[in-house]
Amino acid sequence: MAKPLKVDEVWLNRIAGQLDDMEFGSLHIVVHEGQIVQMERTERKRFENTSSSSASKSSNVARSSSTRSVRGSNASAKG
Repeated sequence: MAKPLKVDEVWLNRIAGQLDDMEFGSLHIVVHEGQIVQMERTERKRFENTSSSSASKSSNVARSSSTRSVRGSNASAKG
């Protein structure tokens, strides 16, 4: 039988910190034996085309992504 998930105030603050200022992206939370053990943040940056002459160039740099992981209880909320 699965153990109930334990989410204390520290983890709630870490989750909120990872979601803070995220405009486009996802937060993947990994649970092991009823406890959060890892968070993976993937963030997308989207850019508007500013002129028609840069349309072909901007398609190559339209999105960039970055992934950050937060592990264990010593990690800060901002990862």
